Amino acid sequence: MAEWGCDLRSCHTMNNLCSRCLRIVLFRQKVVLSMRVSVRLFCSVSLSTLLVAGVGLSTPLLAAEAPVPAVVAAGGRAPDSFADLAARLLPAVVNVSTTQTVREADSEEDDEDDQLPQMPNFPQGSPFEKFFHDFMNRQTDPNAPPRRMQALGSGFIIDPTGYIVTNNHVIRKADRITVTLQDNTVLTAHAVGHDDRTDLALLKVDSKKPLPFVSFGDSEHRRVGDWVLAIGNPFGLSGTVTAGIISSRGRNIDQGPYDDFIQTDAPINKGNSGGPLFDMDGNVIGVNTAIYSPSGGSVGIGFSIPSNEARTVVEQLRKTGKVSRGWLGVRIQNVTQDIADGLGLTPASGALVAGVEKAGPADKAGLKTGDVIQSLNGQPIEGKALPRLSAQLPVGTQAKLGLWRHGKVMDVPVTIGALPEAPGEAPAKPAPAPKSAASVSFADFGFTVGPLDAAGRQKYNLPASLKGVLVTSVKPDGTAADRGLKEGDVITEVQQAEVGTPGALKQRVEAARKAKKRSVLLLVHDSDGLRWIPFPLNAEDTP
Repeated sequence: MAEWGCDLRSCHTMNNLCSRCLRIVLFRQKVVLSMRVSVRLFCSVSLSTLLVAGVGLSTPLLAAEAPVPAVVAAGGRAPDSFADLAARLLPAVVNVSTTQTVREADSEEDDEDDQLPQMPNFPQGSPFEKFFHDFMNRQTDPNAPPRRMQALGSGFIIDPTGYIVTNNHVIRKADRITVTLQDNTVLTAHAVGHDDRTDLALLKVDSKKPLPFVSFGDSEHRRVGDWVLAIGNPFGLSGTVTAGIISSRGRNIDQGPYDDFIQTDAPINKGNSGGPLFDMDGNVIGVNTAIYSPSGGSVGIGFSIPSNEARTVVEQLRKTGKVSRGWLGVRIQNVTQDIADGLGLTPASGALVAGVEKAGPADKAGLKTGDVIQSLNGQPIEGKALPRLSAQLPVGTQAKLGLWRHGKVMDVPVTIGALPEAPGEAPAKPAPAPKSAASVSFADFGFTVGPLDAAGRQKYNLPASLKGVLVTSVKPDGTAADRGLKEGDVITEVQQAEVGTPGALKQRVEAARKAKKRSVLLLVHDSDGLRWIPFPLNAEDTP
């Protein structure tokens, strides 16, 4: 799981990343200016000065003249210059500024990972001790008055009537949104809609004249190694143009269920959030959203939402102000080689169903826990891609799933449902009540199980509807601990067969051994829901 950086809602966060190791920094890469001063700001005075200069004393940039086609050398080689392309695109890229009233309680909730530094050790009675003591008390006072803060991000115009795309976190909870054009015209904007799952938002401004705009391109046909331009507002420095290439495609950085980022080495920094990534034809192929950095600045690893995904979201926001997505109602995980060995599946590919939402589309179509979804509408898929691909399907349409079930391949039609706002956790399948109270130890796996009785339910806060076998202990250096099994987890199935007693669990595992399977699959219910965990049956694989 990628670790997100601070959301930079107050000045003290500007220098926060210096004390943390390599991490993903979400463009909360909007630059935030506040009257709040932080201890950590003192070690970056020059940066603070630069930020103030970038916002308050920004020098007007020359307006672009008549559109000029991009100049690219023959044979797809590097262009001699990006100047003509940049001049054509700059007028359509804007600065997005938001103002927000923040109360101390809200700030603590939003910045729970952003702890204030401890007060330095100054000589007792010194002026510095009193200054910092007063300062720290002001920062932690729950009765402190609300403060006004300003945030800066980037965006781009997609329609001459004034529709602007940016990142949702740039404008989230904003009281007022303003947009500054390339010619320094300032316009008030309002949010048409936003989408938390993809971190996209659509704004609208009113202008007396048509505005310069850019269009979405086809990100699907852009390849690793293609040249790209990033334009935005890093650190409040408007109209900044950087160039690079597409470094990789289809990156999953654990931002959400639909991760499919374009990776680029074009330098992007705080404040580039919501800005466009252009191809050499001047089309938007990505929306800059995150970077991977040891310090909060660019190290040549940036991530952009592909235009094909952004276009679909923006079109829905423009029409209805919200996004409707297709939904299958299954909890899935990737099919690893260990899981494939346990299932007897060759090759190791597809999406393993770990849970089926009751009364959901998949449940109505007859899908079962343990099925492997290998294709969607005839196209082979992998586990991580299924939520994104199914979300793109129109609600109410029928899709065809290619399933693998107990060694048989079948096609199953399913009617796509609408993704609920807050989908519930997939429930475990009912199983017979435990009949034995004896605990069983699996020494080679490194865990012990017991019956799931009333005492166990109360101790681990488990629902009455959950059935299975309770994990009572896990050896710290065993296979179970290494694969994420924890005390308090509940094993509900073994090899796609329900278990209700420790003895039944042992019997199923021994049956897998006798069948000379390389691994055995346990369906485990933990705090995050259901998932399959493979355990190797080969002696050499057991630590």
